[in-house]
Amino acid sequence: MRTDARAHHDPAVRGFASDNYAGAHPEILAALTLANGGHQIAYGEDDYTDHLQRVIHSHFGAGAQAYPVFNGTGANVTALQALTDRWGAVVCAESAHINVDEGGAPERMAGLKLLTVATPDGKLTPELIDRQAWGWEDEHRAMPQVVSITQNTELGTVYTPDEIRAICEHAHERGMKVHLDGARISNAAASLDVPMRTFTSVAGVDVLSFGGTKNGMLFGEAIVVLDPGAVRRMKHIRKMSMQLASKMRFVSVQLEALLAKDLWLRNARHSNAMAQRLAEGVRQVDGVEILHEVQANAVFARLPHDVSERLQKRYRFYFWDENAGDVRWMCSFDTTEDDVDGFLVALKEEMAR
Repeated sequence: MRTDARAHHDPAVRGFASDNYAGAHPEILAALTLANGGHQIAYGEDDYTDHLQRVIHSHFGAGAQAYPVFNGTGANVTALQALTDRWGAVVCAESAHINVDEGGAPERMAGLKLLTVATPDGKLTPELIDRQAWGWEDEHRAMPQVVSITQNTELGTVYTPDEIRAICEHAHERGMKVHLDGARISNAAASLDVPMRTFTSVAGVDVLSFGGTKNGMLFGEAIVVLDPGAVRRMKHIRKMSMQLASKMRFVSVQLEALLAKDLWLRNARHSNAMAQRLAEGVRQVDGVEILHEVQANAVFARLPHDVSERLQKRYRFYFWDENAGDVRWMCSFDTTEDDVDGFLVALKEEMAR
């Protein structure tokens, strides 16, 4: 049994399974060390959480309020609880993370109903929303109160600011609120080359789940309330949802390090660029089909099942639809050109077998 301080894994092993596989950015680790000295008031009354609010204002406007939480599912579930009544429902894409990858937490923990809509590219439109946005006075049906969109989507596609503005106007006209799951919001902003506020607060989004873990943080996300009038008792709901960190300074200082300067953008631009490099190489491989436009840091492809299984023994990645042979390859802030080029060599070798 190993008892020394050596690593339990080989740091040279690389993969394309998830941007969650990457470690923490060195600037994030340095910020954690800075925050570790001395004593600070617990439960968010610390200096780092206070300063984080000013950083959030610089990105999303003076009315924005950040509530740091532990993880993305916690951010989504807590935010949706604050936006809905007990009889409320949330309209979302069928492929949305809240529907597919959160173990039923929005429905089990928040007690709300998800009303899903099939989409060709992971993106909702006003017309698609209306497939579920009806029956507000029908007591036999959960009441549609929120539209939840994901930026960028689970399929790696990116909403334009105009598309989000149209969704927000459509939802608000029907008395509904808009939540944006921004687990990879930095990648979307880098792809669009616009400030994050352009497709959030300016576009009319009410509440944002801001993601940091996939973009270089060690742990932690934040709920950002863009319209204070849209929610009720967020701090109480956060506590009830078990998302109130006692040593919150260690979440807040990471968000501050990510957002105070340009680390969030540098990391996102790099992971996006690596996905483009990967996609360009994949397009040169006969028999491999790219399924969706590569707009952020994900590449979705279809290739023979046996090839994927052999390739997985060399590089970690996941099947997206195993029956169809669809896979997902994710790039991270620390993905290198050598990582991409090595993977492409392995892909060509396995396709040639």
